[in-house]
Amino acid sequence: MSCSLFEFCRLQELKTVRDFLFQNQSKESVEEKTQTAENELSWDTSDWESGWDNNENKEEESASSTKTEEEPSGQNQPWLQDCVVSLSPCADLLVVAREQKAAFLSAKWRTSDSGREEMTLAVTWSGHLCTEEGENVSSVIAIPLASQKRSSTGRPDWTCIVVGFTSGYVRFYTESGVLLLAQLLHVDPVLRLKCRTYEIPRHPGVTEQHEELSILYPAALVTIDGFSLFQSLRACRNQVARAAAAGSDVVPPPPLAYKKWGLQEMDTIVDHSSVGVMTLCVFDQMKNASILGGFHASVKGSPPAMSQFVTVGTGPYAGFYYAVEGNSQPLLSHVALAVASKLTSALFNAASGWLGWNKSKNEEEAAQKQKPKVEPATPLGIRFGLPDSRRHGESICLSPCNTLAGVTDDFGRVTLLDLARGVAIRMWKGYRDAQLGWLQVQEERVDREFSPSASLPRRHALFLVIYAPRRGILEVWAMQRGPRVGAFTVGKHCRLLYAGYHLMGVNSVTSQGWQLHTQQVCLLDPTTGALRTINIPFHLALSDKKNERARDMHLLKRLSAVLKTRDMDSDSLEREAKGVLLEIKHPAIKKQALESLLSNRKAPVSCLTNVTRALHDALKQQDADEVEASLLQLCSSQLKLLQLYSDIQQLQSAEDTEACSGNDSLEGIEEELSRVGPTLQRYAHLSSKPSVSFAQDSPDTPLSAQAFLTQLECAEDGEVKVNRRSDAEWNQLGNFMFWGCLCGKSPTHKVCDTLQLAGISPQQLLSLLMSVWLQREKEVLQKPVETVRNLHTLLIALSNMDGAVEESWDPQSVSPWWQQVRFTCIQSHNAAAALLAALVAHRAAKASITSRADSKLQSEWEAVSLELEQWVVCVRQLEDVLVLQALLLVPSPKATAGGAVVQCSIKTLQEGGTGGIADSVSKWVFRQNMAPERLKKILQRKETQDTGDQKEQKEEREEAEDCQEEADRTAELLLAVCQRFPDSLSPDLLFAHCCWEYVVQWNKDPEEGRYLLFAVEHLKLITSPHIQLGISTMMWSTFIVKRFSAAAFLMEKVGKAPKDRLCRRDVGIGDKAMTSFLSCCVQLLQILMEVTGLLVKNQSSLSFIPFYADSAMEEIPAPGFSVEEVWSGAEGPASIAELALEQRGVHYPLVQHHWLLASLLHAAMSFSVKVKPLSLFDSKGKNAFFRDLTTIQLMPSGDMDPCLVSLRQEFLLRVLTGWVQAIDDPSCTSPAAASTSLPSEGPKADWWPSLCIDLGSLLQVNPDILRRHLVCELYSQGLDLRAEEAILQVEDKEVLGSHLLVLTGQRLSYSLLHNQNQTQAAMELLARLPPTLCTWLKAMDPSELRCPLVSLSKTTRLVSRLIEMLPENHAQYSLALHLLEAVDVLSLSTED
Repeated sequence: MSCSLFEFCRLQELKTVRDFLFQNQSKESVEEKTQTAENELSWDTSDWESGWDNNENKEEESASSTKTEEEPSGQNQPWLQDCVVSLSPCADLLVVAREQKAAFLSAKWRTSDSGREEMTLAVTWSGHLCTEEGENVSSVIAIPLASQKRSSTGRPDWTCIVVGFTSGYVRFYTESGVLLLAQLLHVDPVLRLKCRTYEIPRHPGVTEQHEELSILYPAALVTIDGFSLFQSLRACRNQVARAAAAGSDVVPPPPLAYKKWGLQEMDTIVDHSSVGVMTLCVFDQMKNASILGGFHASVKGSPPAMSQFVTVGTGPYAGFYYAVEGNSQPLLSHVALAVASKLTSALFNAASGWLGWNKSKNEEEAAQKQKPKVEPATPLGIRFGLPDSRRHGESICLSPCNTLAGVTDDFGRVTLLDLARGVAIRMWKGYRDAQLGWLQVQEERVDREFSPSASLPRRHALFLVIYAPRRGILEVWAMQRGPRVGAFTVGKHCRLLYAGYHLMGVNSVTSQGWQLHTQQVCLLDPTTGALRTINIPFHLALSDKKNERARDMHLLKRLSAVLKTRDMDSDSLEREAKGVLLEIKHPAIKKQALESLLSNRKAPVSCLTNVTRALHDALKQQDADEVEASLLQLCSSQLKLLQLYSDIQQLQSAEDTEACSGNDSLEGIEEELSRVGPTLQRYAHLSSKPSVSFAQDSPDTPLSAQAFLTQLECAEDGEVKVNRRSDAEWNQLGNFMFWGCLCGKSPTHKVCDTLQLAGISPQQLLSLLMSVWLQREKEVLQKPVETVRNLHTLLIALSNMDGAVEESWDPQSVSPWWQQVRFTCIQSHNAAAALLAALVAHRAAKASITSRADSKLQSEWEAVSLELEQWVVCVRQLEDVLVLQALLLVPSPKATAGGAVVQCSIKTLQEGGTGGIADSVSKWVFRQNMAPERLKKILQRKETQDTGDQKEQKEEREEAEDCQEEADRTAELLLAVCQRFPDSLSPDLLFAHCCWEYVVQWNKDPEEGRYLLFAVEHLKLITSPHIQLGISTMMWSTFIVKRFSAAAFLMEKVGKAPKDRLCRRDVGIGDKAMTSFLSCCVQLLQILMEVTGLLVKNQSSLSFIPFYADSAMEEIPAPGFSVEEVWSGAEGPASIAELALEQRGVHYPLVQHHWLLASLLHAAMSFSVKVKPLSLFDSKGKNAFFRDLTTIQLMPSGDMDPCLVSLRQEFLLRVLTGWVQAIDDPSCTSPAAASTSLPSEGPKADWWPSLCIDLGSLLQVNPDILRRHLVCELYSQGLDLRAEEAILQVEDKEVLGSHLLVLTGQRLSYSLLHNQNQTQAAMELLARLPPTLCTWLKAMDPSELRCPLVSLSKTTRLVSRLIEMLPENHAQYSLALHLLEAVDVLSLSTED
């Protein structure tokens, strides 16, 4: 508790302020500044260098004095010393001015890198303040004005900046640089501006001081009343705001009323202080009257009130002026003077015109620019002074109590003046260019409570702050003759900012309940931009001889220094600590010293014990009235805890351990361990992953005595209570107490007896035991049999303690003791350790209940069955959790998504509701990246295992041997989990949760279209149509429809398949991902239609009949859900399947309508077809899109507009053309390759033609046109085999024959006329052709064929089919015969 210097604010843009104020420097200075701009915050050694230069290079300094004067802003000069600086007492506004420029920095809050809010000062305004030629800023002061609102709590309403100029003007500005008021008070330069605000009198006899602004000139002092100034500034600010809002000119305000005193009988005045109104006592009044008036002077009955002014300068060094209230000059208004001046000027101008006097234009302008007349000063003689002809005063700083003042001079002295007596009472030397400030500290409430005068008002202490820039030191001195209480090493170019006033506009009424947030003294460091303030404790003002607390604080500091020493041995530490604790007198400080010693980690236990015992014995020897009870209780409790720590530590290192007994009570535990052994081994193998941990977090780290003392608390009745602060500390304490017993290294019964004698409750010991058992699961699984046996011994020992199991426990109810164990196991995420603990506790509880029944000579079957039934259910649940946790621990494949492993427990599964288990497994399926088909096969294996015979099991085992070993283990684990949860993990429920998990993950990362595809695949695997319908509806409304509508509107806007950039901007996914997304939308809507048709009798999947699916849902009953008997107490949200059953049925025509749009979008994206999809529908169809699928909408009906039908037909024809081009493959020319099946997905899928036909029937497009177009496109592509298959579905063969006749002519024309490799036979055939056929062939354009070069055998088959299609009476039948003859001849000639 000593002086401290802490930073509360930091200046931003300090370099910007410096560059703005010093921008008119020479080019050399600019270059030097740019080179060193990045080193603005570096260490400045200019003062050292200047000191060397002053001693050794005086000639060089004199030669370059002009240059240094021109470069005050360089890095080698303290630039802030050349500026005028003022900080608001609220520390929310800083003004920095130089010459004609100024910068205002206002407070702003920002968040630091550590996340903490901190205040900064940033530039809010900068500009020029001077309006007269040649004038500069000479003094600045920032005055915060109090708010007049009733809700104000002490914060300022706004801050006024008062600026004094060398021209004599005083101007008032707002924080934004707006001029409010300007007035010329004197023709000399303004030397200093100072302010005095209202202070609440601390004592009844103190005179109440009024607010005042004082302005010092070289030979005059102007004072302005604070109340009138406050009202004028508020009125001016409101007038400026109204004028700015209305856009009009500002009305000039009336001049201020002031008093002006001409300070006489002093050679030079450089600074002043307005002490305020004072009243002399009768003796001083008579003494002054005798000195001034002589023997016959008359004395008034009541002493007059006087305003005291103190000035410093030369001749004399300090002067004291007193202005008697009531006899001073009247408050003259400038209004009368201004009016008189205007009248005089008018009369003079008129007379000059009459008399013929003419003035030049320059003289008239000079007259206009003439300064206004200034009121003469009232002479005020000096009362007395401190004469010192050689000493020149430089500054004076008035104390907050107005009784003391600090004065600096050119001799490097700081003088302390007593203003009431007018004498110098103290002087410091060696402080050249010193800067002064005052700090007034109020007594703390805690200190006042221990003071003998606690009923009196709180005291105040006064400290003088001296900043010596030459030495770079900041000192704090206690007043009036106190010692130096603090010293800080700071920079040499800092500025000590002391305001000496608070808010203006405060009075005794408005200040009630206010908390003024002001800083008394601030230190500004320009090298770092830091604003720091000083914190001084009140007790430093008290004398060391009379204050025991100060002495005790010194001893406390000494103890702290000893505890921080690294190389001190334990004996020396014990000796020093014991001496300090016994020497401290104050009980509160003695308690603080003892707590500091006990919290030190370096002190050994023996040292802590001996020191605490010595202090306890010393307190016992004192009188009971003199000893504080809390300190004595602290000593005794800490002694007891230290002894307990030492006893446990000794038992841990004991060599003799107890032999485990009671093996008879562990009958059957080996069987249980062997039954769950394989699962435990698998769990241990999966959980033993390498991980990084810190050494201090290791459970093997020994517990220190200090940590032991912080967690245990000793009550007055002797009971020891363990405080649970954090899980890590709780586990560490339990590890310290019981891990040795669990490992068999410590005697179990001795440890339990020690803890019982200490007074720790058995319930807390049981909680500690369970925490260490569950925490160290890995070590337990390494030696399960041994640790289980030791745990059983510990549980029995703890349950036999007094207060563990109540004697009055009703066997009809559950035991609270064993319920605590069960509750801990239920909450634990360490499944293996919890299962082993439950097995042991089950055996222990059974043995305890049996012994109680035997002691009562009766069999209480109800009590036994009730308690043990709870354990049976708990053990079964933990076995299920263990198997499930082992499955969840299976590591996921590399490069797969998914978060951390889900840690499950009985509590989390029960809180997860009926679908909590399926939800956990679905998340695991997603992390494993398991395909839906693989999951289906695994679940089918489970069904065959449940219903099949041994032969099928043998076949499955043989098939599993062919798979990878790790995959088989994973499948076995999944099967084991499904067998333990036959109801919670039914296939439909699991598929439903997997579907929902995948669609949720897809919504998080829409670029992964595989997730949505897997979701749809899982949805298809659900056998219940009700669940399928509900989940499909929820998927569509929750995740799909918004993105689907965005894709439709984007394609409608672009008119084609959009590029990747547009897809990402509007839909949020890329172009490839959008194609996959639209494919999934088609499948999802198809599932909705199929399920709706399945639920309704005689309803096909593509019919167009408006009805609700709800109307016939009773045809197929909805499935029922059940859970396992041991998990029937689950409480939580409903499963996704249950939510699906609650969904309403969908409107089938609306679903089909959306399916049509999704199919069109998918086709347009797959084949890059230009289309505006929404334009293919009429207004009714457009309005029905993207509506809720469960609502009935007005759908299109009747015949469609032929223009729309034409557009639809053109689109479908383009899709068919795109599909034919996509499946084109040179390898397909062979019959074997042509019969190869096409893929099931993508643009080459074999279902695209049938889809187009179905779409055509729904869009009122003639399907036969599509079939004929498909046949022609296939022949044009050279895919004759596929075309022959498609011909079978064409109805109008005659029209198709006409198309194919042209296509055949194009092929033959290419072979005979356009083929560069023409044979002799072809030329001869061309010559023998009939003229009609030859002319027709020449008219054909083979360029329309995409594959014109086709074998003659295919062309022959095509002509044969063509003749079969055309009737004999067809107009082109003869032409077809000629073509057949020509092809046959050409083929024969080719064979020859």
